[in-house]
Amino acid sequence: MGSRAVSLSSLGLTGRGGANPDITGIAVDSREVKEGTLFAAMPGSKVHGAEFIQYALRMGAAAVLTDAKGAAIAADLMADAGVAVVISDAPREALALTAALWFGAQPATMIAVTGTNGKTSVSTFVRQIWIEMGLSAVNLGTTGVEGAWSAPLAHTTPEPITLHRTLAKAAANGITHAAMEASSHGLDQRRLDGVTLRAAGFTNFTQDHLDYHATFDAYFDAKAGLFARVMPEGGTAVINIDDPKGVDMVAIAKARGCEVITVGRDGGDLHLTGQRFDATGQDLRFAWRGKTYQKRLELIGGFQAENVLLAAGLVIACGADPAEVFDTLPHLVTVRGRMQLAATRDNGAAVFVDYAHTPDAVATALKAMRPHVMGRLIAIVGAGGDRDRGKRPLMGQAAAENADMVIVTDDNPRSETPADIRAAVMAGAPEAMEVGDRAEAILRGVDALEAGDALLIAGKGHETGQTIGDDVLPFDDVEQASVAVAALDGRLA
Repeated sequence: MGSRAVSLSSLGLTGRGGANPDITGIAVDSREVKEGTLFAAMPGSKVHGAEFIQYALRMGAAAVLTDAKGAAIAADLMADAGVAVVISDAPREALALTAALWFGAQPATMIAVTGTNGKTSVSTFVRQIWIEMGLSAVNLGTTGVEGAWSAPLAHTTPEPITLHRTLAKAAANGITHAAMEASSHGLDQRRLDGVTLRAAGFTNFTQDHLDYHATFDAYFDAKAGLFARVMPEGGTAVINIDDPKGVDMVAIAKARGCEVITVGRDGGDLHLTGQRFDATGQDLRFAWRGKTYQKRLELIGGFQAENVLLAAGLVIACGADPAEVFDTLPHLVTVRGRMQLAATRDNGAAVFVDYAHTPDAVATALKAMRPHVMGRLIAIVGAGGDRDRGKRPLMGQAAAENADMVIVTDDNPRSETPADIRAAVMAGAPEAMEVGDRAEAILRGVDALEAGDALLIAGKGHETGQTIGDDVLPFDDVEQASVAVAALDGRLA
């Protein structure tokens, strides 16, 4: 974090009793604490960060940011050490704002996208549009930091210190525009609260993450926080009003004092009026506030039109000329692991890989592929372990209702017994073929392809590993599909 030192008060924090030491860094991990560090002891789902204050003090922490519970846990220790103590009713929000002040810089134009599905696609398309317009841009999220500057990320929405360190590095590397994914976890934990947004987007709302959020309403409230709390007054919200929750998001954004751009098939400021599909993409006809445009998209899947138009709306919300934005659309390319063409058999049958890991996403992906496919649709699905169990049979059902042949296989079983997860998915697709080994499932799916057919491998998308127990084994759906096609069509040397 460098060798600079700033007073605690200059970071917007007030130490108990007026303590105001110089701070040389901030950390949420006690192992990263050095002399003069502000240690943030956050409440956790299993362990309170205050349990690690003792280690932070040994490493020379100058101040501790925590809540009342954390202060009580380590009260004697902190009193003996004479350390400055900052107690906050909203410690996660305080940490986010402190991180923003500490790192000090972020790209001048920032947007964030929330919703159950489509966040990665929309944020990536926003970045692609900006770059086509000659701007220095990145997107941050599930696939890391991509664009004019790149870096890995461990989480879709990183914790505030990592996030603001990354944004500051991006700015230092000349990045002027950045598009972020805003996950429900990240919003609920206030990770974005220090980010200065020009615009924010909403894609859709369906079942997911009920292993984390207690109720559907709590899940929605977390996402709504992007518009109700993080977005500044005067920012612009770009909202998909085809989704039933879109109307609610419009109301929330307007109550916050935001401008609103609506996007939809059935109306809106940016309105899709026509769509024509072929084997390699689609033609779109749409209207922007009354003026009609027609553009080619080299993208598979009808829902990609919604993602692209939402992305276009976000770029327009940041001040770009609409006609110039629309001219970039034919140059957009598939997001890695999102309706990605992985391989093509000699008979012309295509294999696609998609990150669809919710019932709605599986159904949407398969329905979107249907107009592009003359033959049968084959689907490979599974479900992750240690995650929302309620969606497993629904995943199977979504595949069974929208594909002509279904193979149920392992996703990331994690600590659970893979056969139990498959059985739950099979409950929704009793006619499906069960093949536990994912590589074998892909081989069987590819082998079943006849001329005019298409295969969708759902669930893992861009991921390059499969988590079994505590091990992450190398596994890439795109690579496995390519190997299977090469083997079956005799292309292997």
